[in-house]
Amino acid sequence: MDDGSDLTRRSGHRQQLTTAGTSSTGTSSAETSSGGDPADATIPRRTLWSYAAGSVGTGGFGTLPGLVLAYYLTDTLSVAAGAAAVIVVAPKIIDLVVNPVVGARSDAHARATGSRRGYMIAGALMMLPLFILTFATPTSLPVPAAAVWVLIFFTLTAIAYAFFQAPYVALPADLTTDYHERTRLLSVRIAVLALAILVVGAGAPAIRDAAGGGAGGYLLMAIAAAILICAGMLVASRCAPSRGARTQTHDRVGADGGAVLREGITAFREISDFRILLAVFVLQALASAVMLGGAQYVATYVLDDTSALTPMFAALVAPAILVMPLWYRFARRHGKVVGLFAASATFTVAAASLVVAVWAPGPWMFASVAVAGVGYAGMQAFPLAMLPDPIPGDAQQSGIDRSGAISGVWTAGETVGLALGPGVFLLVLAACGFVSSSGDHTATQSSTAITGIAVGFSLIPALLVAASMLVLRRYRDTTVRHDSTKQTL
Repeated sequence: MDDGSDLTRRSGHRQQLTTAGTSSTGTSSAETSSGGDPADATIPRRTLWSYAAGSVGTGGFGTLPGLVLAYYLTDTLSVAAGAAAVIVVAPKIIDLVVNPVVGARSDAHARATGSRRGYMIAGALMMLPLFILTFATPTSLPVPAAAVWVLIFFTLTAIAYAFFQAPYVALPADLTTDYHERTRLLSVRIAVLALAILVVGAGAPAIRDAAGGGAGGYLLMAIAAAILICAGMLVASRCAPSRGARTQTHDRVGADGGAVLREGITAFREISDFRILLAVFVLQALASAVMLGGAQYVATYVLDDTSALTPMFAALVAPAILVMPLWYRFARRHGKVVGLFAASATFTVAAASLVVAVWAPGPWMFASVAVAGVGYAGMQAFPLAMLPDPIPGDAQQSGIDRSGAISGVWTAGETVGLALGPGVFLLVLAACGFVSSSGDHTATQSSTAITGIAVGFSLIPALLVAASMLVLRRYRDTTVRHDSTKQTL
């Protein structure tokens, strides 16, 4: 039963992806005319690496604000922890509406022009100045005005990011319908993502510190990071199918913003695997964002060494580069769902062990963070590799190409989870009596505040990932199981 239905789904979806001439995936018209199916062909290396380059942008923007924006607000601009929580969360709440609309609009644009490339390029170019302006708050502004400045420009930056991210997440379904080729595509992307997160997350604060910290250090950091983020996004836009590549499309999604938003919500309601997977990913994104948001505070107030942020961040992210191929092999043998369970359990145990820092902080914490990083790698890779799986079946059943709307809802959930993480951590700080500082003076914290920092960095992420594992138990993988011995990478 499943084999036959999957074959029907693939046949219908392949018609969308037929290319004319030479597409950006590297498939020629000669190959198509000779009977080759670009949807099933092995993805060319050029396409793999072009697509993966987008992770330089997504990794940079997804990591750096979560890592330093809260600390920038509380310890450079003297914004109270509670108000800072609102500033880092509010722009992402707006994304709940913006991302699905942008995703569905990218579907409409792809149907009209045959490409998502225009949206991706627009998002990249808008990101460049807006990201810099977020960290360019004039030092002469009073604290309330400085807070509003950051809120405005961070909101605009998040909207610009949606223009790139929503079509970018939809691309795997455009590039291939093969189950394992999608895993391969996403595995390369996540490997680059891990490297980008490591470089940006460790390098950007180092640039800030080398420039003397304070407002000037943050501005120089933002300029360097924005250039790198924009470059990665522009490279990734090259792998999007070119104009005219998609010769057949499904019925048009509604034209107005409310209709396209409803289309994404409808997809969320109707596709149970997508709904469960998104809930798991949001909880895990929230957990990792809480940990990232607390890293600078742990370095400064628990380890009493502001420079400890760089090795701590490296300990969390560097293992992903080493273990990603192992997670990929694990998934080929045991499946993506089992892999996600294993990665989540690894992260949960390692994060929970860090609560000991309340009584005995020390270098041992880097080892626990590194083990959490092993789990974090799988938690990043498996949900993204599983996301494209239900899209062809949904297109066949509904008669509508909702990949962009689906990716928009996914991106909205991801970005909200990433934004809520620092917000949750800041609320913990506010509840524990944390005192904000100016760029020239670091306030002394009470023992209650330091305990809150340690607990927020350890137990909260562990509990969130444990909750995601309970949700994941409801997931039913309906994709056809392939004989891994017959697949080639």
